[in-house]
Amino acid sequence: MKCIVFSCPRSNPLTVLQGKPVNEALKPVLWILGKWESADGKGSFPSITPFTYCERVEFASAGQPLLNYSSHSWHPEKKVAMHCESGYLRIKPGTKEIAFMVSHNFGLTTLEEGEVQDNKISLTSKQISRMTSAKDPEVLKVQRSWTLIDDDTLEQVVQMETKSTPLCEHLRILYKKVA
Repeated sequence: MKCIVFSCPRSNPLTVLQGKPVNEALKPVLWILGKWESADGKGSFPSITPFTYCERVEFASAGQPLLNYSSHSWHPEKKVAMHCESGYLRIKPGTKEIAFMVSHNFGLTTLEEGEVQDNKISLTSKQISRMTSAKDPEVLKVQRSWTLIDDDTLEQVVQMETKSTPLCEHLRILYKKVA
């Protein structure tokens, strides 16, 4: 399936950050820098019908020991927005410790922490906040990994636990580097 790029209805703040020098502390995660686009993501969870989706993610330098992060996904046939995320991937200088702070368009924010080892980032949620009108069931835990498969292929796997479902795989997607 071929995905057509779809954008969230807002300007992308990452475009103004292009060309900023990359902070020395980011050396362990330089491989994730850039724009990545999927061909076919797969989503499932015990309480929903399995689905496919397309997604574009971008990690851009802000000149600090962090990368700005932006993600938007869309339905492959209907070409309608499904999910948008915005946040930061921050590394503790001189370590492999990493934090991923993400705001989701459906009323959730997550603080995920973990480490980078070679070409893999592994994260587990430390804090999850949600607006009072967010849809149930409440998300209790998120585990996420980003793995560089080869120079142009990135994989993301997301596991999720809710009040009604134990931790299990929710999303799996491969991206190709586009810029």
